[in-house]
Amino acid sequence: MSVVDTPKTVTETPRLKVGFVSLGCPKNLVDSEVMMGLLDRAGAQMTTSPEAADVLVVNTCSFIDTAKQESVDTILEMAQHKSSGRAQKLIVAGCLVERYRDEIRKNIPEVDAVVGTGELEKILEAAGLNAPVAPALQPASPFNILTGVTARAEGDHRESQGRFARKEWDGANAALPQYLYDHTTPRLLATRGPSAYIKIAEGCDHPCSFCVIPNLRGKFRSRHFESVVAEAERLVAQGIQEITLIGQDTTCYGEDLGLKDGLAMLLDKLANIDGLRWLRFLYAYPNKITGRLLETIARHGNICKYLDVPLQHASGPVLKSMKRGANADIFLKTIEKVRAAVPGIALRTSFIVGFPGETEADFETLSNFVREAKFDWLGVFGYSDEEGSGAFSLGEKLPAKAIEQRKRALMRLQKGLSKKAKQQWVGRTMHVLVEGESAETPLLWEGRSQLHAPEIDGTVYINDFGPLESIVPGRFYECEITEAHDYDVVARVISEA
Repeated sequence: MSVVDTPKTVTETPRLKVGFVSLGCPKNLVDSEVMMGLLDRAGAQMTTSPEAADVLVVNTCSFIDTAKQESVDTILEMAQHKSSGRAQKLIVAGCLVERYRDEIRKNIPEVDAVVGTGELEKILEAAGLNAPVAPALQPASPFNILTGVTARAEGDHRESQGRFARKEWDGANAALPQYLYDHTTPRLLATRGPSAYIKIAEGCDHPCSFCVIPNLRGKFRSRHFESVVAEAERLVAQGIQEITLIGQDTTCYGEDLGLKDGLAMLLDKLANIDGLRWLRFLYAYPNKITGRLLETIARHGNICKYLDVPLQHASGPVLKSMKRGANADIFLKTIEKVRAAVPGIALRTSFIVGFPGETEADFETLSNFVREAKFDWLGVFGYSDEEGSGAFSLGEKLPAKAIEQRKRALMRLQKGLSKKAKQQWVGRTMHVLVEGESAETPLLWEGRSQLHAPEIDGTVYINDFGPLESIVPGRFYECEITEAHDYDVVARVISEA
């Protein structure tokens, strides 16, 4: 008699589905990618549908009032899925947690857990998952040139002055965030196409009186040089062709590790990775733009000729009150140096209008500076009075109406300058990364050149495929600019690049 084994029925435990909403800056997006990577490694499954999620995570921003309001609105929106959908847990992460940890739990009872900017690994416990055993760190490579330095003198000095104080914030941990991921940390990319961010540093030591980011994210700290290189090499091997390096002040990169011109060194190393077509970094502190950094940008064809320098203002008295220093004349000399070293470079900046004590004369100084500097891209923020910032205690607060009027006036000025500058693009050819069909009409496709940073600058609209029958999102094409508008341009495809 023969024996036949009866097949056993295997019941697979359904994977926990987690939905993410990431708000705010690219630095926050990388934090979300790290948390998603940790969850994925622990067995969870990511979903883009809130209705299908067992656990919902909102990674919040708390930079200014509008960002805080957007974060709260999103939390409340996601909370509805606990009563009307399948969601069992709602987790709030990010900067809002660092500032309002207790208040969130008290005022929004639907929130089951909070995860601060320095607690990313706690996302597993919050979601009800066990953390897998972490792999051992890879040994340092022969390229490790680091010293034993672990902090910037400026950061220690600012801490002694109370720069990072959080004791008056509701429920804030006494200890500052210390977390910083490395190349062994799992990440699930949320960016589309061949583009990705790499966070090379976290925190900030600068004393800017309008800003609470140092209180939210801690002292400046750099990732190890070889760790960034290893991550970049892995991303390119996976098909990434554009990398944007991010940090609150990337131009300070490596100072806490004993490196001089660390960012220039890092760019030089990364630019030699085969297959990396575009490499850029955000953001540059004006007095940290060294000759070596500019020479490095100019020397490598795959380093984008693009520099984002948030100047914040141009009036000497306002900048002094902001604890930034410098003035319009100093900035103009810096801009002249940058353009001379890197011909054709695109310059982006941002300004705050309506800072306490800003006079009509100060605003006129700023407006005249914008006319003379002729930035390629410019953003304007109305002053937001943030509790915990140095400026919060300043007098001479401007009415909201006056702040809005100045914001609109400066953007009108930039609109005219931008339109005139973009008209000079007509007839130029440039490589364009195609991102897909336009949301406005299927008759147009959208893309950007190396002079456009992801998400924040204008758009290259493509209305003519030239000799090609079709084009593919995520690929690069040689295009000719045929029309110019206020901030955007129209192009036709010449060939695949």
